[in-house]
Amino acid sequence: MLFFHLAAVIACPPAVSAQWTWTIVKDDNPNNEEVEAYELIEKAVKPATARYSRFTNASKALTLSYDPNIPTADGNYNGEIRYGSTPYINEFTTMHETSHTLGIGQTANFEINCAENKWPTANTLLESWDGEGTRIVCDNGHITPYGMNYQDEWDDLHAERHVRLIDAMLKDGM
Repeated sequence: MLFFHLAAVIACPPAVSAQWTWTIVKDDNPNNEEVEAYELIEKAVKPATARYSRFTNASKALTLSYDPNIPTADGNYNGEIRYGSTPYINEFTTMHETSHTLGIGQTANFEINCAENKWPTANTLLESWDGEGTRIVCDNGHITPYGMNYQDEWDDLHAERHVRLIDAMLKDGM
C-alpha cells in the first residue's frame, strides 16, 4: 500500500499554492472519463487553494482522487478529497470539501463548539456581514451560512466569505 502512494506522488508531483500543496492520484492507464476528471480536478483545485491562500493562514496537503462510485464528493481531516460525478468537480465543491479537511464536521472541537455555539470570532464576523444576531448553524457535519453547500452560494462573494469564516472558526479552536 505504501508503494502505491509513493508511486502516485512520483507520477504526479504536488503543486504548491502558498501554504497549500495538492496531489492528484491518477490511474497509470486512465480511461477517457478519468482523464476528463483529472483535468477538471486540476482546474478546480488551483483557484480553490489560491482563494484559501489569500484569505486564511491555514495550510493543508490535499490528496485528490476520482471515484465514480462517489455520488458528489467527500473530504476528510486527513486531507483527502474524493470526487464522483463530474458536474461536482469544480472550484466551489472543492472549497466545500476543503473545509472538511480543515475540521468542518470532522473534529471533536467542531462538534463541541457547535453544541455550545462557541464561535465568538466567527459569529462576530457573520454579524458584520449579515446583521446582529447572525450565528453559525451546524447541521450534520456542515455549516450555514457560507458553507458552500448549495449552488446559490457558488459566487465570488460567498466564496471569499466562506474562507474568511473557516479561518475565524479555526481561530475559535475548531
